[in-house]
Amino acid sequence: MTVELSNSQTLQAKYLVGCDGGRSLVRKTAGIEFPGLEASVSYIIAEVKMNEKPKFGMRPEGGGIGPAPDGQSIGLVVAEKTVRKGDEPTEDELRQALIATYGTDYGLHSINWMSRFSDATRQAAAYRKGRVLLAGDAAHIHPPQGGQGLATGLQDAVNLGWKLAQVVNKTSPESLLDTYHAERHPVGARVLQNTRAQIVMSKPDKQHIALHDIMTELLSLEDSRKHIAGMLTGLDIRYDLGEGHPLLGRRMPDLDLMIEDKSTRLFSLLHDAKGVLLNLSKDGSFDISDWSDRVKLVNAKYADAWELPVIGKVAPPKAVLIRPDGYVAWTGNITDPKLIPTLTTWFGAANHTTPSSTPPAEQKSPRSRA
Repeated sequence: MTVELSNSQTLQAKYLVGCDGGRSLVRKTAGIEFPGLEASVSYIIAEVKMNEKPKFGMRPEGGGIGPAPDGQSIGLVVAEKTVRKGDEPTEDELRQALIATYGTDYGLHSINWMSRFSDATRQAAAYRKGRVLLAGDAAHIHPPQGGQGLATGLQDAVNLGWKLAQVVNKTSPESLLDTYHAERHPVGARVLQNTRAQIVMSKPDKQHIALHDIMTELLSLEDSRKHIAGMLTGLDIRYDLGEGHPLLGRRMPDLDLMIEDKSTRLFSLLHDAKGVLLNLSKDGSFDISDWSDRVKLVNAKYADAWELPVIGKVAPPKAVLIRPDGYVAWTGNITDPKLIPTLTTWFGAANHTTPSSTPPAEQKSPRSRA
């Protein structure tokens, strides 16, 4: 891949990941389609100062006004009467939106910052096209309802990062990158679906208020709250890794393990971005040396009940293979013959030598080749 920068410099790399936002030049240049829905409403979000104190609270059509974190300014989100495009609204457009909604601009006199967003909803048809991949807003845009954008984009990056590293280091075949789209595209599609639903419920007409009231009633039920909370937080995500233990394909819980008589949080075992083969049983052993540069074997104890978000308590497995992104790739007994092919699938073929930590010869300055 050769990338030309705006300052006339060029970069060369084996792969290019577009994390350049909803208007992604990488996506457009790669010719990846971005289907979806155009905006039906736009909002201005701002932090400002006003001569008059506004009435704090939310609006039925969306948005609202409240105190800013600095204790001196006012934070606001206000809907525009006409759908507008572009991230940079003007002061006059903000005044117009305030007057149209509240009948006054409250003596607006200073703007700390402001931006515009809308309910436009789009998703890339493919998260990978050859050596080009997309993550974050370059792969999906949606309304901010539920605050899901940041977490979704970060999980895209974490899902892709360790896979791309293994392919670049030639420890895994390039086909591993296909699992990125297979796993993350359905997650993005579901986020788009639920944010669309929230936009519908925020409309102030009587039909949509009726829908809002029904949802409020449903959310008084514990199971409904768990379902919606799991969806909005992404804690209910399950990648399709086949049938088996309820943990398979799900995010590993952050257990408080006992390792060599010391208490250790499980997530701390993932800090070096390696896989973890967690053995919680004394039944047998496993020689991890063929994968030791990519996976570490941890013998531990955990006596408490296992509980997963949304689905609740599950039977404790004897051993678990955890990917670097924190998701479970395998469960079973450490002597299970299926463990070796699973290790090969996610961490490449077995080898008896650990690759040198010295970068390959072709890895030069990032301005020439990476």
